[in-house]
Amino acid sequence: MSRFVTVARLDEVPENDTKGVMVDDLAIVLINSGGDIHALEDRCSHEEFPLSAGEVAAGEITCTLHGARFDIATGAVRALPAVMPVRRFDVRLDGDEIQVDVG
Repeated sequence: MSRFVTVARLDEVPENDTKGVMVDDLAIVLINSGGDIHALEDRCSHEEFPLSAGEVAAGEITCTLHGARFDIATGAVRALPAVMPVRRFDVRLDGDEIQVDVG
């Protein structure tokens, strides 16, 4: 069941950057890649380090702790040491509001 929640405004997530947000007890990283907004769980599956501290480039986010990389559109692992993907969330825009499906 879908439950879209407004988590930020579009101008709060600069292009090719991230913003960490909380919904209830769930940490989510918003990623602006070339104007497209993506949302992943804000924790590296390798060491549970916040991905919101990571670097965004070429459709990937890199965890700054050990260099694990994840596909920002799917959450799939792109580089070790992580072996498990991170959870991905559907995103929609309502005007300038970013909404994430946490249902």
